[in-house]
Amino acid sequence: MAKKRILLVDDHEIVRLGLKALLDRHPQFEVVAEAATAHEAIDRVEQYFPDVVVMDIRLPGGSGIEACEEITKKYPNTKVIMLTSYAEDEMLFSSIRAGAAGYVLKQIGGEDLIRAIEAIGRGEALLDPAVTQRIFQEVRKAAKEEEASAFAALTQQERHVLLLVSEGKTNREIAKALFLGEGTVRNYVSSILSKLEVSNRAEAAAYAVEHNLRNHLQ
Repeated sequence: MAKKRILLVDDHEIVRLGLKALLDRHPQFEVVAEAATAHEAIDRVEQYFPDVVVMDIRLPGGSGIEACEEITKKYPNTKVIMLTSYAEDEMLFSSIRAGAAGYVLKQIGGEDLIRAIEAIGRGEALLDPAVTQRIFQEVRKAAKEEEASAFAALTQQERHVLLLVSEGKTNREIAKALFLGEGTVRNYVSSILSKLEVSNRAEAAAYAVEHNLRNHLQ
């Protein structure tokens, strides 16, 4: 089996030496080059075509995130692991958007780093366990915000009317439940269909269920 060719990118020589000593002990890894800046990292990739780049986020002359984005665009077969001392949300999500295949903290143990590189080399994506929970929290937050925005055009009363429509209630039943006239309910339903850009009550009901309307009522 061919060895995984690795490029180490960190502006601290002592860090690169430590990583190289660790990885050189692994029979399936070969550290083919090192770099200290973002510009050097891009040059080394063009020279050596590594399988995996282990790169610090904070680099002189440009960030590791910028280098990661350029590398992954030009060389999609080269996988980048971002290495950082800080579990900062903005850097985490910027790294993912830049195409990083992995994001690990420098506090990671040697064997864990080796397993991370092995996983990335197999084409898997990997996040340090210390930041994984943040990803799930952000995804859940984004999902809730998307759901809420689905009803942004509706007034609170229209949302209540839509909820009852989704429960299969007739205009007369909705009017009775909300102490409104039937004509007023008809107007509300017409407004709801227009704002949601749906054709009928069934589509409006399906929309309400799909976007969890009940969770967005005051």
